[in-house]
Amino acid sequence: MKETRRPKRRKRDRQGNRMALIGIVFVIFSMALVVNARSSSLRAKDLEYQVREENLRAQVEEEKKRAEDLEEKRVYVQTKQYIEKVAKEKLGLVNPDEIILKAAN
Repeated sequence: MKETRRPKRRKRDRQGNRMALIGIVFVIFSMALVVNARSSSLRAKDLEYQVREENLRAQVEEEKKRAEDLEEKRVYVQTKQYIEKVAKEKLGLVNPDEIILKAAN
């Protein structure tokens, strides 16, 4: 009778091993799917961040140009030419040696 029990036991062991192997394969496959999904979302975020970085670099360049223009204007505002120009245009002042001609209607 002992001989008949061994083949059944081996058969049970084989079935148990197969079920364990199928379970392990299922878990590994599930993990592979999850990793693949996460990596695709990370790639999309990376692309989004690259576009954002390029936009920010362009803004930095624009601001540098603007800062240079403002520095040039600051220097020009401190010159005598600018002060005379503003005095003539806004205040209507003239130099002592200038003659003002007005058109008659």
